Amino acid sequence: MPEQVAGAPQPPRRPDATPLPTEQAELLVPVLKALAHPIRLRLVSLVASHPDGEACVCTISSGFNVSGPTISHHLRMLREAGVLDCQRRGTWVYYRTRPQVLADLAKIIGTPMVCGDSSRLAVVRPAETCR
Repeated sequence: MPEQVAGAPQPPRRPDATPLPTEQAELLVPVLKALAHPIRLRLVSLVASHPDGEACVCTISSGFNVSGPTISHHLRMLREAGVLDCQRRGTWVYYRTRPQVLADLAKIIGTPMVCGDSSRLAVVRPAETCR
């Protein structure tokens, strides 16, 4: 365990925080692995932020500088990990997030620490504080 430095700022602790049970950790590992790629993370973000709660592959694939088969590969990995569901409608496939999976992730990740401008993601390292 790292040594505590007197006067050093401590990261915020959620009052309701409890250790993650082994079984739940094992269930979340495939989800976290699937999200640990920039394209897949962005795909989930695009689907989750779509106004109708679901998005057609034709609308979410246009913002990437990769081929259609590559997008399909990443979407398949997200489906297999249980992050996305899909439904074929004629020629197109529509994707939607699985709310319970995202809610489970939010529980273990907790509330994000926002420093200053909340319109951007602030990465706060353990030894840093918001300035």
